[in-house]
Amino acid sequence: MSAPDLGDIEALAKAAREGLPPDFKRPAMEVALRVEDFAPDDMLDEMEIEDPFSLTGLYEGIPLIEKSSAHQPLRLDTIWLFRRPILDEWIERGDVSLGDLVGHVYVHELAHHFGWSDRDIATIDEWWT
Repeated sequence: MSAPDLGDIEALAKAAREGLPPDFKRPAMEVALRVEDFAPDDMLDEMEIEDPFSLTGLYEGIPLIEKSSAHQPLRLDTIWLFRRPILDEWIERGDVSLGDLVGHVYVHELAHHFGWSDRDIATIDEWWT
């Protein structure tokens, strides 16, 4: 048996996106999704993170609640998921499915895009309740 690859993690994240209520799903489709083994070194350096296994995901962009009609993005808002840290957390936890964990990380990062509070997140992601 081989470890889930980048495509497997992406498929799980897209499944989580498909499971969102319609009011959230439509805007979530406008956020790019990138899956990499680890966060790029420049990203880790900028966030002052030394251990690449400690970052499972990241939202890169401007939250909707901070955007104005004059906002002209230079690039798409993006949710990054990092396969190796996710797999390590999944193995360490041992009590959740990989799909549930990927969905949790995806929704957490999407929450940054929407400017959600923990209460808002709980309506989608049961782990926050």
